[in-house]
Amino acid sequence: MTTTQPPDTPLGSLPPREHLCLDQTATVLDVVIPVYNEEADLERCVRRLHEHLARTFPYGFRITIADNASTDRTPEVAARLDDAIDEVTAVRLEQKGRGRALRTVWSLSEAPVLAYMDVDLSTDLNALLPLVAPLISGHSDLAIGSRLSRSARVVRGPKREFISRTYNLILRGSLAARFSDAQCGFKAIRGDVAERLLPMVEDTGWFFDTEMLVLAERAGLRIHEVPVDWVDDPNSTVHIVRTATDDLKGVWRVGRALATGALPLDRLARPFGDDPRDRELPGVPGGLARQLVGFCVVGGLSTLLYLGLYSLFRLGTGAQLANAGALLLSAMANTAANRRLTFGVRGRDRAVRHQAQGLVVFAIGLVLTSGSLAALDAASGPASHGTELAVLVAANLAATVLRFLLFRAWVFPDRERRDVVEDVHVGAHEGVHEGVHEGAPPRDQNHDFFRSTR
Repeated sequence: MTTTQPPDTPLGSLPPREHLCLDQTATVLDVVIPVYNEEADLERCVRRLHEHLARTFPYGFRITIADNASTDRTPEVAARLDDAIDEVTAVRLEQKGRGRALRTVWSLSEAPVLAYMDVDLSTDLNALLPLVAPLISGHSDLAIGSRLSRSARVVRGPKREFISRTYNLILRGSLAARFSDAQCGFKAIRGDVAERLLPMVEDTGWFFDTEMLVLAERAGLRIHEVPVDWVDDPNSTVHIVRTATDDLKGVWRVGRALATGALPLDRLARPFGDDPRDRELPGVPGGLARQLVGFCVVGGLSTLLYLGLYSLFRLGTGAQLANAGALLLSAMANTAANRRLTFGVRGRDRAVRHQAQGLVVFAIGLVLTSGSLAALDAASGPASHGTELAVLVAANLAATVLRFLLFRAWVFPDRERRDVVEDVHVGAHEGVHEGVHEGAPPRDQNHDFFRSTR
């Protein structure tokens, strides 16, 4: 059984989520089981999963065995199951990597809901229907099983428990991840989301799951978590130390890409037509409360940066030059942070203009703070460093109020934020259409991929 890598899929904006219109006879769910040298457990796993789906799943399904270059009898067992069970398909990849296997099969599957689980079936299969139901209903974009949820019931050794919780703490601290369990081998994704998201995921190994979830979460996609009952497999062949090292390298790579804005997450934007936050109420400015909170947080951090820079510059220059230099650098950082975090403007479009407008706001702040220092000097002569800082804090409070009003009304007005989002969506749709005109094959033309060749 041989395959080739799937073609790259053009990135485009996602349509609003809707309940899937399903045919009772169509393949709705494709469950992938990535395996490497699993001749002993494969048949038992597939038959148990098939029996469970045939008994409980109300729609058509397929089980795809994705063999990652196994060197034992795994390909023979997979081929035998392919022949014996209509809903089972065997796929052979000549390169190792769980992420590579999932990306290949998911990218070429025409099923609207895609899932995967580990061959050891450590997760109770009764969680499978709750896992995929939110994707079918249109409620969520991805779904994951969580062993760290309060209502999950887990049996495993202290070493794996420690590693799992430590890894998820690292994700929360470094990548600001909010999902609770990145490593549970029990996940699902909508086909339309996978089509846009998978080309952005670089990892081909065990970090594939984490990278996919982090990018999805940062793009604003909804991730549903299902508490699972899970029993550790003591015979697992996963190399813990090597996997942990690769995961940490992946965390560094993804964190750096997110920090530098190298990932086009805007192309994963999904409009939410029924989102209460999209509704306009008379007399209630849209997003004002959230913007105030974001602006205050950014402002507090900017003030600390400003004071630190002022104290540093003051060691080698006068108060006015130190104030101007500190205010300039902190203002540029403040504009960039408010642009992205407070007012939700992403991408590089109009970024230079926003910085130029931010410098105008900076100039107003400079006049206020410099005027305060000049007034202090005229009133009492040379003042202590502490007095200077106190006056600057008071002046900055006044400048902050004015800065928020100018940012909201002039630099990042609601109309412009909508225009930026619309430009992103239009460009993404044009990219999709160009991909079609260039002859990119539709997904259903790859159906022959799922026919085993022996």
